[in-house]
Amino acid sequence: MMLLFIGGLIVSGVTAFPLLHELKILAKIFASESVQSSEGSSGVAYWILTVRFGLEDTYAQYPWIAYGTDWLAFAHIVIAMFFFGPLINPIGSRATLYAGICACLAVIPLALICGPIRGIPFYWRLIDCSFGIIGILPLLYCLRMLKRIERETVK
Repeated sequence: MMLLFIGGLIVSGVTAFPLLHELKILAKIFASESVQSSEGSSGVAYWILTVRFGLEDTYAQYPWIAYGTDWLAFAHIVIAMFFFGPLINPIGSRATLYAGICACLAVIPLALICGPIRGIPFYWRLIDCSFGIIGILPLLYCLRMLKRIERETVK
């Protein structure tokens, strides 16, 4: 379960590197490759096209802005490294598990507070919240297993 959590952090981080490329792929899936505006679209297609065109315009004028998502990706990978501690030495790593659980819980208010301020659609904020909810599950399982390991070593 810890490897699943680590892998999820790494994958979610690595996907922040080619953000515009990924949005172009999503635009092909949810809209049309030839669409030049998000107007006339609705729902998820509208949102994906809006973000895609926003990134294209921003990267064309300010290519260095992508450096921010490079650091976001890097941060995910670095955070994942901290969870090798519980994988290698579960008994000495309770604090790391609790920090991870707190981080997962903190995703929810961040998405629900900052999302509307940044104009993120409600359904997308729910997707963001799901990362915290899904992420907490393997950590809670690992914490439960840690308690079992501690009981067995005391005997």
